Amino acid sequence: MTPQSMPDIVRETFPHGWRKLDLYAGLLADEGEKRGLIGPRELPRLWSRHILNCTAINNFIPTDVRVADVGSGAGLPGIVLAVTRPDLRITLIEPMERRIEWLAEIVEILDLPHVDIVRARAEEIHGHNTFDIVTARAVAALDKLMRLTMPLINGGGALIALKGERAQQEVDTSVKVQRKFRVKSCEVHTVPALIADEQPTRVVVATRY
Repeated sequence: MTPQSMPDIVRETFPHGWRKLDLYAGLLADEGEKRGLIGPRELPRLWSRHILNCTAINNFIPTDVRVADVGSGAGLPGIVLAVTRPDLRITLIEPMERRIEWLAEIVEILDLPHVDIVRARAEEIHGHNTFDIVTARAVAALDKLMRLTMPLINGGGALIALKGERAQQEVDTSVKVQRKFRVKSCEVHTVPALIADEQPTRVVVATRY
């Protein structure tokens, strides 16, 4: 299938990052399917469903903080965040070797010196490192995701997760886990799509005491 071309709104919204986003999208379109990073059916919506969807978290992250992206996979949202928010120090956490190799190539090609890559499962880092913000997309249901990520988050920090239509239901069913990890607030934010006729993105922000 033919990859979706870069929408004009990208140049307007990310004047300093659109070239790197376009290069990343091209590499993902060329290599993603054969490297098991993205399915062929996703190519016609590569920008709208994946890359631009990831930018929905940007406004929920303060400036100049340390961010860990758990289960980075193809780099969604970690690489997109690194390109569009160069003020952040970002650690991509991914357990699979072939995905680590891909992420390392992308970080070098896009020249992202503020990005570190760690091959590990999130739970393997518990007790070794913490971050101000942890991001995640398509990793696990919220209750499980909190168990994986909350031990990585500093007090006052937050888990910021991209979720689907059942986001509020996941929040409601994770109340016990929220109490266990001293979550002060857990809210679902609906972020309008940058492209007309696309569905809005749901962002869950779970903030620790």
